[in-house]
Amino acid sequence: MPSPVSADRSAAQPPGRGSVEALISQARRLKGDVYAVRRDAQSEGSDPQERWQRALYDLALHQLDDLDAHLAQLRDGPEPAPAEPIGTPVVRPAPAGGAHGSLLSRVGSAEWNLLTDEVSWSGELYQILGIDPAARPLTLDELPSLILEEDRPKLTAMVTDCLVDAKPIDGEFRIVRADTDVRTVHMMGEPVLDADGSTTSMWVVLRDVSELRHSQRTVRETRDSMHHHHRQAQTEHRLAVELQEAVLPPWRGSLRLPHRGRQTLDLAAHSLPAATSTLIGGDWYDALELSDGATLLSVGDLTGHGVAVASGMATLLGAVRGMALAGTEPGPLLALLNQLLDATVQPALGSAVCCRYRPETRALVWAQAGHPAPLLYRDGTGRVLNAPDGVLLGATTGAAYGQAVEILQPGDLLLLYTDGLVSGRRGSPRSSEAESGGATTAVPALLDLAPRFEAARTAQDCVRTVVEEFGGGEREDDACVLVAKVTA
Repeated sequence: MPSPVSADRSAAQPPGRGSVEALISQARRLKGDVYAVRRDAQSEGSDPQERWQRALYDLALHQLDDLDAHLAQLRDGPEPAPAEPIGTPVVRPAPAGGAHGSLLSRVGSAEWNLLTDEVSWSGELYQILGIDPAARPLTLDELPSLILEEDRPKLTAMVTDCLVDAKPIDGEFRIVRADTDVRTVHMMGEPVLDADGSTTSMWVVLRDVSELRHSQRTVRETRDSMHHHHRQAQTEHRLAVELQEAVLPPWRGSLRLPHRGRQTLDLAAHSLPAATSTLIGGDWYDALELSDGATLLSVGDLTGHGVAVASGMATLLGAVRGMALAGTEPGPLLALLNQLLDATVQPALGSAVCCRYRPETRALVWAQAGHPAPLLYRDGTGRVLNAPDGVLLGATTGAAYGQAVEILQPGDLLLLYTDGLVSGRRGSPRSSEAESGGATTAVPALLDLAPRFEAARTAQDCVRTVVEEFGGGEREDDACVLVAKVTA
């Protein structure tokens, strides 16, 4: 159907067939490329960003479908005028694919003649509105009966503006088909004016945009969900960081613990965040002078990330400090810690090393729960301490934890660490071992630092060496390192 803006002005001529064919080919190639990318990126994951990406792909495909079909209509030219008298429905065969399978079946046209009350509908419009093609086309007064009640004022306003003020029509409303399916229709049109400027008829093109609007809503909803998820992750990260900073030792740099007027231990520690996660894990380090003059040294790791894990780590660390101050030895302390994890509402697993150092005898009493053993450096070489028995915290009820004793000497250096220190590190000679060997792979790399530790003056210098060596890698998990150097 032509679309004149006045009764005595002919419609513009369409572009040449060859140029439209070229545009159609380009649109279809692009649609094929987008579909291929969409297929390769197919994922059923629940990640908000993945859902948003899938929704954008689907929206782009819907819009390219529209472009393809509109260009095809442009190539084929205007629909032929009806052979029947005006007022008799003009019904054309529906394209293959049905009302929902073909874009062409979602675009229809109509004209209402105000002078003769005659109505002309295209066959596609019957499909869009869900009306029997043999039925009489609806007049402008009857058309609102198909529209949702809350959308009828929109149609009334558009038609009134067009007929009275000769304004173009451009708006959307929802219709309820006979099969109760609710569809969204976009209507565009113009008045046809006579020589005096009076409106003689109104022509419109109606397009079913239900799938397109559904895709747009999906994009908005997934985008909003992704932004909400991102804000939630930022908030959780901030809370976890604040909680971690609140419970870990407040000292920075070296801490020298005196005993009876003499400095017996030079301590330093550092936390290294994971490179692959924005959430804080459950790693901790601690050094605490006890009432009997001994020093508590501990490191540990609670599995997982986020506020809940940071809170669980704070609970465990508080329990460790309380039991150590009460005089509990490392082995029994870990057994009680295991009971605490076993009794929590949310099951969790953790690992830990707990040491009690007595300056007067230089005896280090220690126990471990599924954790890498401390490393001892002496006279430029390093070794792994022989670990007593101990399983992961929370792994089994009623587990017993053995103890070991090591007599230290002035100048000895003790290194405690969590298993994220080396695991997954890239770009080092041991990276392939790190990917497969887990925490035990840290041992050779750390023992190789013995000559550099021997040349270091303070515990802080040793920690700085560890951070220089391992702090820049793509660590898959958080890590902590604690260095204790015996000074007397």
